[in-house]
Amino acid sequence: MDYICSWSSPLGPITLASDGESLTGLWFEGQQHFGETMDPCHREKSLPVFDQAVRWLDLYFSGIVPDFTPPLALRGSGFRKAVWKALQTIPYGITRSYADIARQLNSSPRAVGGAIAHNPVSLIVPCHRVIASDGRLAGYAGGLNRKKRLLAMEQAIMKKEVSP
Repeated sequence: MDYICSWSSPLGPITLASDGESLTGLWFEGQQHFGETMDPCHREKSLPVFDQAVRWLDLYFSGIVPDFTPPLALRGSGFRKAVWKALQTIPYGITRSYADIARQLNSSPRAVGGAIAHNPVSLIVPCHRVIASDGRLAGYAGGLNRKKRLLAMEQAIMKKEVSP
């Protein structure tokens, strides 16, 4: 049985999913592949992991780099999990290309892009930080407008932290 809760973000409603212990999903409303890894039999429930995820989201959207990650239980193939793990190493405010991640995993950029598109925990597993090799914003299941806003927000926060 999976459990869900909703949270209103500055970029639209978000649905969180859990197995009862760990976060298994975080999707923007209308996102491609929404709820793809979620058990069709699910219900709303208040859980400590949702409290942790909401605290993370509150910090993130208030311009504070969260210093913790809620417990995650990512559902997918071994390859997808490897890609999602690689995404978690991309620092706040920094971008990497699909080709960079593909080289890291000895794979192809297209395969990496497919795995990234199916990331079940947006934001916390920062797929929005992946761009095309030429610097273009490409692909984001939550929509390119959201990706652009997320990256701009992160880069603005990083500039504030570096400024004297």
